[in-house]
Amino acid sequence: MSGYVHGYDGREAARLEDQARTLEELLHAGSCFPHGSAVLEAGCGTGAQTVALARRSPGAHIVAMDISAESLAKARARVSAAGLCNVELQQADLLAAPFAPASFDHIFLCFVLEHLPDPAAALASLRALLRSGGTITVIEGDHASTCLHPESTVARAAISCQVELQRRAGGDAMIGRSLFPLLAGAGFTAVHASPRLVYVDGSTPELADGFIRNTFIAMVAGVREPAIAAGLTTPKSFDAGIRALHRAAEPDGVFCYTFFKATGRVM
Repeated sequence: MSGYVHGYDGREAARLEDQARTLEELLHAGSCFPHGSAVLEAGCGTGAQTVALARRSPGAHIVAMDISAESLAKARARVSAAGLCNVELQQADLLAAPFAPASFDHIFLCFVLEHLPDPAAALASLRALLRSGGTITVIEGDHASTCLHPESTVARAAISCQVELQRRAGGDAMIGRSLFPLLAGAGFTAVHASPRLVYVDGSTPELADGFIRNTFIAMVAGVREPAIAAGLTTPKSFDAGIRALHRAAEPDGVFCYTFFKATGRVM
């Protein structure tokens, strides 16, 4: 995926694992596929979501597909370590998936559409792979939904650097809010979208670590060098923004972020 602004190094793999572990119940609640069903996870990356998906649907056969051989190697190791036997890993581009039409009962995408220059085309392409009555589940974030206390203009400026770099790479860091019209426009029926709010304050120190520090701040901090090189910020300003984000993770700080989960069906 050429537009993947976060990169493919070990730090990013660790961040994705922290995110998946911390948010599993929030994001995967309600996602359970029936015994014997065929499920395509399109854009599985390092398998951070694959393990939760397969564990929650042990009777389903899951094909986890990604364009990156390096990411798939990490996914294979993760699936093996979890002792899962219902996952098949395959290298392929989701825009040219090597499957016959109507091959799957369900399709699952998580944090994929945000990196694509034409998410509508991707959804239309994937729709053709679903059998009649099949469903799609899509999960995405929305960086503009971030709320924090103490409020900080420098923190928002650092977040904006990540948003802008993703835009320049052809993606959309605020795509979560668009899931309903995207699925409806791609021809899915019975579309339903819901917000999944992450709220963190002094009573949830595990989320302060797992989500604010290890997931969100790690994501923003990861674009420091390219943001400076692109002239979007200065080292002093960016570092001040990261410190302000860490301030929101303190016991008297507050941090909110909204993910969106949407489902649709093929007639």
